[in-house]
Amino acid sequence: MYKLYFVLLIALFFVMSCGKPTDPESLNPGGDGGYKIVSRLQTTGYAQDVIKKDNMVYIAQGEGGLMVVDVAIPNNPQTASITTKKVRGYSSKIDMKDSVVYLAAGGFGVTVVDVADPYNPYVTVSNSQMKPAKSLHIFGSYIIVGLSEQGFIISDISNPAYPTTCDDTEVPGYAQGITTTADSALLLVACGEVGLSIFDISNFQQGYGIYPLIRSCDTPGYANDVIIDDKSHAYLACGTAGLQIIDFSDTANVYVVGGIDGDGYAKDLILRNNKVYLSTEKGGLQIIDVSNPTNPTLLGIVETEYAMGFDMDDKYIYLADEDEGLIIISIPN
Repeated sequence: MYKLYFVLLIALFFVMSCGKPTDPESLNPGGDGGYKIVSRLQTTGYAQDVIKKDNMVYIAQGEGGLMVVDVAIPNNPQTASITTKKVRGYSSKIDMKDSVVYLAAGGFGVTVVDVADPYNPYVTVSNSQMKPAKSLHIFGSYIIVGLSEQGFIISDISNPAYPTTCDDTEVPGYAQGITTTADSALLLVACGEVGLSIFDISNFQQGYGIYPLIRSCDTPGYANDVIIDDKSHAYLACGTAGLQIIDFSDTANVYVVGGIDGDGYAKDLILRNNKVYLSTEKGGLQIIDVSNPTNPTLLGIVETEYAMGFDMDDKYIYLADEDEGLIIISIPN
């Protein structure tokens, strides 16, 4: 009887200790990979996304509009300005060209803000017709906006403060994150539950072209964002399915080559030096080694309350946390 009890205990131990190969606890027992939080600044709204230029960080903060923060001293960030007048809707994504900021605000389209003086920004365009705006991608003198079920739309920003709408294109699913290849031939769209869709934009025609769908590739989870490397791999933030990696080197045969589905809900990502930085809401900021795309490995997790969009330079990561505001994280040497 006692021998049987002992055997059952051993069996239970092994069952409980054997996680999935992609389970963060089995890869990273509580480590942060050397990435350390150096400061926090509570935002006046719900921080959603961040972009950094020079010594300033620009934050899309939901109903709180645009917040600009001076990060010249990373361990002591200072508020430079807050812009809410004429900033309508819920600002969830941000991008920038020259001294102009673009805020994606869902059903209120794209808000355009002149930040030439970051201490005194002003809105040039409010409640644009580019809606429902879910994502933003600067493409030379154009901005491409993901419009969820409406596909994507292209606008000319030769005059950055005053976009001129060109044309829109339907996509399968719900257009979220968008990127383009370095040769400007392909446009890749994270399409929610449909996964990845690839469009031919080689005949661009100043934004008025017809852009055929080449291929779609289903992924687990809900594709929210996409980035690419120089070897024709696309990296997607796929909600509960975490990071999914797709080989599109042969557009006739596009397929998932690897993935890692850690804790949280994957929202946003950046690729740098064979590492993917992945924000995952309650799962924090995850750092993943993708030097072998078929076998991504979790290197560390920076725990935060609700990690959303982020930006980074050579020394720091600037993270928008919906609960904690702006979080600045040092990158190990």
